[in-house]
Amino acid sequence: MMNNQRSRAQESTAAIERIYITMKHFLIRGFYKPMGVSGKTLRESLLALRPEIYGSIAEPKVELEGLLYVMERLPLGIEECRFLNLTSDEGYANSHFQVIIPQKRRRNCYRIDKEQMNIEITRGRSDIYDVLTHLTFLFIEAQKIMNSILLEDGISLSRDWEKLKLAAKKPTLTRIEKEIAITHTANILGRTFKEVYSIYDSFAIENDENRFLKIVYYLGQLALNEHVDSHKRVITFSPVLRERLGHHIHGELWANTIKSNLENKGLLERKIHIISANMHSVMNTLYAKQALKQFCKDKSNLEIFEALSRRENENLRQKVEDYALKHGMTFIKDSSGTNIDVQLFDLSQMTNQEEAPVIIVMDYAFGEQAYESMDELLKPFKNKEQAKQYLNIDSISIMGKAGILEGGKGDIMIPTAHFFEGTADNYPFQNQLNIKDFEGYDLNVFGGSMVTVLGTSLQNKDLLEFFHDSTWNVIGLEMEGAHYQKAIQAAARLRGNISSNVKVGYAYYASDNPLETGSTLASGGLGTTGVKPTYLITEKIIDQIMKSNN
Repeated sequence: MMNNQRSRAQESTAAIERIYITMKHFLIRGFYKPMGVSGKTLRESLLALRPEIYGSIAEPKVELEGLLYVMERLPLGIEECRFLNLTSDEGYANSHFQVIIPQKRRRNCYRIDKEQMNIEITRGRSDIYDVLTHLTFLFIEAQKIMNSILLEDGISLSRDWEKLKLAAKKPTLTRIEKEIAITHTANILGRTFKEVYSIYDSFAIENDENRFLKIVYYLGQLALNEHVDSHKRVITFSPVLRERLGHHIHGELWANTIKSNLENKGLLERKIHIISANMHSVMNTLYAKQALKQFCKDKSNLEIFEALSRRENENLRQKVEDYALKHGMTFIKDSSGTNIDVQLFDLSQMTNQEEAPVIIVMDYAFGEQAYESMDELLKPFKNKEQAKQYLNIDSISIMGKAGILEGGKGDIMIPTAHFFEGTADNYPFQNQLNIKDFEGYDLNVFGGSMVTVLGTSLQNKDLLEFFHDSTWNVIGLEMEGAHYQKAIQAAARLRGNISSNVKVGYAYYASDNPLETGSTLASGGLGTTGVKPTYLITEKIIDQIMKSNN
């Protein structure tokens, strides 16, 4: 059994390597046809890998939850486009083109015309890999739809398809029309009426409650157009993107903006603590009780933070933010293209101590972008006279979501090392946070190694079980840890940009368990389950910062 598991894990590793080598080849080449000979390796490798998040990708039936996951991370209308162009930041924001931002990915996209979608890549190679992996999944599912609607003569189309086509073109549907359309669509997808009906509304958007039908129709129609009329679908990479990639252009602009703000506020000399987290937990932890005194009366911390996390309480969140902005917080909206917003907290305005430290909270980076952003942030600042000024970085804390391999959603992982999937790169470190910090809070806490993966959408059970059961002792997977640590160690131990005694803390809370059926990222978000571990980790990080100031 062990040898069998190992061989499957090796096959999965080889498939991931083929995927990334193929993607790099396409990037150098500048274009490829996803359903042509050039895209065959990518499709076959993804089918061999069978990632958990893509469910039934290797089966004839169309994968529904995986389709929803992908469509939430790609721009609206992409299923209608034959030509997909990946670009750098090339000035489209100043054009007449309306920006399209996917629901669950921070990237700017532009519909150029009826057939072309431009997707702006400003967060490095991980962003490209993410887009191409999702697109490959879409093309595979589109091929299944086409195979289902073509009759044996290879020319005629099924009655189900004709009925779906009519329904997809209607602006609105009655309940009866909707259920008839779902019946025909379910036949095409190889799914039951119940399965399609239960996920149908999850695809709906404002002003289009029947978007699911349009997605299925256009995916099938473009595949059909390519098969019958040779209207090839093409993915291209702009010359500017290929030239700029890896040059830290956006990261440098982003980091210099932060340092300029610190200089303008007279904070460059202060002790600095960096936290990679979300844009609410540190702010709420520091200011919620003061900003909402009446509301917080007789409420526990958890009740306060759960209330602030609810969508209907926007007015409460706004009150906290307004109070914070008047009492030491500065918000820096990203304009560099990194899509990483920043908050600066001058703790002297809370503690009345002139030399109190400054906290820099940076929003989540994406994959390899973590190296670029942290590397640039830790470099000395060049002032107007071009003199170098080193930052007094006292601690760096990373809080994030990760997939857990033992336990469930909301549990906490405390890593002792990160290693980078597919390489021999490993980064053991002394974690300032430890398991004991989180005991007694009714949460499961795990310690061990964590694997930084090339993309969460590429993970499969065989590979993850090998990581978990082998001497690697892996407790979870995420996309940024090794990249952050690579930048921190280089700055502290090689380049001398920051003190070699800088304190480092990593803690993650589980967003999913990819080893459990029905518990992958495609199964949905954390909801309020994530509130408790998020704020517990935040409180522990802030406690350590405050103690270091005493």
